[in-house]
Amino acid sequence: MSSIGGVPFYILEFGDELVYFTPYTITLFLLALVFTVLVILSRPERQVDIAFGGDAYTTKQILKDEMRFRRFMSIACGLASMGAMVTGDIFNFTLFTAMVGITNVGIVAAVKSPHVQNAAYQYGLVALSATVPLFGAAAVYAASTGSLSMIELARGTLPAVPIIAKALLVIGVVGEGMAPFYAAKAEMFRAPGAPYVIMCSLSSLLIFLRVVEVVMLG
Repeated sequence: MSSIGGVPFYILEFGDELVYFTPYTITLFLLALVFTVLVILSRPERQVDIAFGGDAYTTKQILKDEMRFRRFMSIACGLASMGAMVTGDIFNFTLFTAMVGITNVGIVAAVKSPHVQNAAYQYGLVALSATVPLFGAAAVYAASTGSLSMIELARGTLPAVPIIAKALLVIGVVGEGMAPFYAAKAEMFRAPGAPYVIMCSLSSLLIFLRVVEVVMLG
């Protein structure tokens, strides 16, 4: 553990589940926390469309109900990201990752634009399909090692984790929004209302940074 994310300086156990803080995980957690607070406090942008080759421009009007729902989904995405950063349980990590994928779709699903909604639908199908290898990885972890605890995996006292389990975990994370399936999100960014849409990118980046640590355990 010390060679990956640093020596855990705090471990909070909830029965078979646990949360732990290392210099690596606390850094990612604080990043997700700070951006979630910014989402709560900030006012959304008003997207402006400029006519190509001219000076004409229009400002899109955004309904309050729409932005209220997107703010809620952004906060939920931030909370799921924070949970994924500090959890010490493989299953909970996959669960939080799946929640990030769901909330990413929810952030833009309320936008009344055919292009954005079509992109959200396509990405939703990819994210839904990614849950199969994602939770399958947790099942293989449990079946092969007898534990889902990252702390136990890091100690090296359990059987080695099969490569297939790590591969499934990475494939699941990739399907939840990392490259190459990240291209499915491109049209979603046409949705007005930063910083909400930025949460889609930040959460995916944080999940990727955390899964790099997770696959190195065991």
